[in-house]
Amino acid sequence: MTQDKQAPSAAGARPLLFDSHAHLVADDQVRYPRNPMKRAADAPPRAPGVIGKPGGKHGPNPINEVPDVARMLVWMQEENVDGAVAVQKRMIYRYDNSYILDSSDAHPDIFSAVVILDAEDAGTPGLVRSYIEKNGLAGVRLFGGRQPDGSMPWLNSPQALKTWDVAEEFGLVIDLEVLAVGGGGPSVPTIIELARRYPNVRIVLDHLLEPEATEEHFGLDERFEKLAHEQNIFFKFTSINLDEYREADVPAEQVLRRAVDLFGADRIMWGSDIGTSSGTYKEMVQRMLDASVLLNDEEKRAVWHDTGKRVFVKGGARR
Repeated sequence: MTQDKQAPSAAGARPLLFDSHAHLVADDQVRYPRNPMKRAADAPPRAPGVIGKPGGKHGPNPINEVPDVARMLVWMQEENVDGAVAVQKRMIYRYDNSYILDSSDAHPDIFSAVVILDAEDAGTPGLVRSYIEKNGLAGVRLFGGRQPDGSMPWLNSPQALKTWDVAEEFGLVIDLEVLAVGGGGPSVPTIIELARRYPNVRIVLDHLLEPEATEEHFGLDERFEKLAHEQNIFFKFTSINLDEYREADVPAEQVLRRAVDLFGADRIMWGSDIGTSSGTYKEMVQRMLDASVLLNDEEKRAVWHDTGKRVFVKGGARR
C-alpha cells in the first residue's frame, strides 16, 4: 500500500492521508470475544453510538459499519490512506488488546498499535514492556476515573508515573482521552507538568480535548493557549469534533483554522474515529477534507498525513 505522496489514488483522486484514530473491531467474535462495558443500574442511559447502536451526536441518518481489519484495508486503499493508528476499543474489549496487537502484527506497515490500559493497575508498566518486546507498540492510552470537577488524579499518580517512565525510556506516545468538564481544561496544568517531566514522550490529546465550541475562540482559549508552548504535545482532530460542530452549528473550518493558528499544523492530525463515530469511512474522509478549506497546501499535508505519521510511526518502539 506504499504510495507516492504526490500521486492521488486511482479511486477518487484523494490526497494522501494518515488516520491517527481508528477503533478496529473484529467480525470474528469467537477468537476475539466482546466484553462490553456495563454501567451501574442507577446510571443514566448512555447515548447510543457504539457499534450497531447509532444515535447521539451522530446525525439524522447514522451508519455504523464494523471496521474489521479486512474491511478497513479496502476502505483505506479506496480513500488513499497509507496507514492508521489502531486504537483499542475499550467499550467493547475493555483492556483485552488482542485484536489491535494481532492486527498490527499482521500488517506492521499499515497499523500502529495503541493499547488501552488501566493507569492504576500495578501490572501496567510490565505489560507495556511485554507488548514492546513481543508485538511492537506505538503508544499507550491510559484510563482512570474522573472527579466531579472533571479532574483526573490518576494522570500523574505514583502508579501511573511508572508507566510514564517506561514510555520515556522507549519514546512511546501517551495518548490521552481527557474529555471532562470544560473541554479537558481542569487537566491542562497536569498535562503540561507531564510534558516537561517526560520530554521523550509524545503526548497526544484526543479530540482536541473537546473544547466548548460555542465559547469564544471556539473554546480554544487561554487554558489551551498554555499548551501551545509544549512542543511534545499533539492534538487529534476527529469525527467526534466534527459531530459536535455540526450539532452546535459551528463552522468546522473556522475551528480547525483556529487550532492550526494556535498550535501549528505540525502538531495537529486527522483521525476518523471509525468504530465509534457514525458514518461510512468515505464520509469521514470527505468531512475532514471539507473542514480544511481554510488551510494552505502545506498545512493540509501536515494535518491530513505528515503529523500523524511522524508522531506514531517514525517514533515509538517498533520491531
